[in-house]
Amino acid sequence: MADHHDIAALIADMGQRARTAARTLAQMPTAAKANALHAAAAAIRDATPAILEANAQDVAAGAANGLSPAMLDRLRLDDARIAGIVAGVEAVAGLPDPVGQRIDEHTRPNGLNLSRVRVPVGVIGIVYESRPNVTIDAAALCAMAGNAAILRGGTEAAHSNRALHAAFVRGWTAAGGPADAVQLVPTTDRAAVGAMLAADGLIDLLIPRGGKSLVARVQAEAKVPVLAHLDGINHVYVDGSADLISAALIVRDAKMRRTGICGAMETLLIDRAYRHTADLVAALVEAGCAVRGDEAVRRIVPGLEAATAEDWDTEYLDAIASVALVDGVDGAMAHIAAHGSHHTDAIVARDEAVAERFLAQVDSAIVLWNASTQFADGAEFGLGAEIGIATGRLHARGPVALEGLTTYKWVGRGTGQIRG
Repeated sequence: MADHHDIAALIADMGQRARTAARTLAQMPTAAKANALHAAAAAIRDATPAILEANAQDVAAGAANGLSPAMLDRLRLDDARIAGIVAGVEAVAGLPDPVGQRIDEHTRPNGLNLSRVRVPVGVIGIVYESRPNVTIDAAALCAMAGNAAILRGGTEAAHSNRALHAAFVRGWTAAGGPADAVQLVPTTDRAAVGAMLAADGLIDLLIPRGGKSLVARVQAEAKVPVLAHLDGINHVYVDGSADLISAALIVRDAKMRRTGICGAMETLLIDRAYRHTADLVAALVEAGCAVRGDEAVRRIVPGLEAATAEDWDTEYLDAIASVALVDGVDGAMAHIAAHGSHHTDAIVARDEAVAERFLAQVDSAIVLWNASTQFADGAEFGLGAEIGIATGRLHARGPVALEGLTTYKWVGRGTGQIRG
């Protein structure tokens, strides 16, 4: 294990080089950034065999070390997933560049013109686990938004991350991008995370992506601003007015399409007035989901496992769902307020007035009507890749993509005005 002082010096050096690169990036024309990203995408495509070989090492080690099926799914790459990563980089390259955009503008009575203009955040640190695609999503988004990135992936994806990063940098620099714009921390020592958390003045924003313990540590210890979410305890509420076929399809997709992603439904709430509770439970069970019901649900569907108090506050990330009956939309919103994580919540209803109340009053980063919670994804929002889902109330909320990786400055244009 490396000496912690050496690791602190390593992160400090990376931070200083990143800040230099960030100054160059902030002035790069949109076309130059896009061209370098297209070159990076091509390099990743060309390196697919090497990336898959590296990933196979990680998956084998993960299986041997007892990683859960959900975590192995997040870790695993194949031709299709690499093609998706490449497509994500190309999509980011084609998005409108937020840097330099004028948010608003007004002229004061004294003739002073004031505007707010989007600018890069600067140096962004990303600490993440399992998903090697985050290496490239973060690299592309940060670079296009004019930010330098310092990436620290998890030990379980170390080989994959190195192969992906090497390919990205090879293409990016060949097309004129600054080499230090995207740096990967070369050590898996956990002390590197602590050094990043303490890098005030070198790192401007930290974004953790991973399990609850990682995110909680970052939020508790960081000396720099953090953009994060802890849990994806997401709900689907099926109103008494809902159509059964639509409700069953949405509920099944929300839970079972991919159980290990943060947008997966964990709790199904059903209006007591709904006549098809048993059918909704059956749709989940037939899809291979273990259902835990409250007492009212188990009276309708005997034989279900009983839900405990802990179930309502659990992010399963697995083929498990808790189900409860509630007193209409008010009961659903009360349950979500008590147990939700402000991530993604959905209503299935034909009654527009009820649906609009839900959309207006549920305090989550993403609220949906008649759609699966699995749409909680930057690509599905038309944002290209995303760097994460933010559930706080400041700066950025929901899928964080290019715009969320910028801040703004005030620009004043005068003709000699003084306050006198």
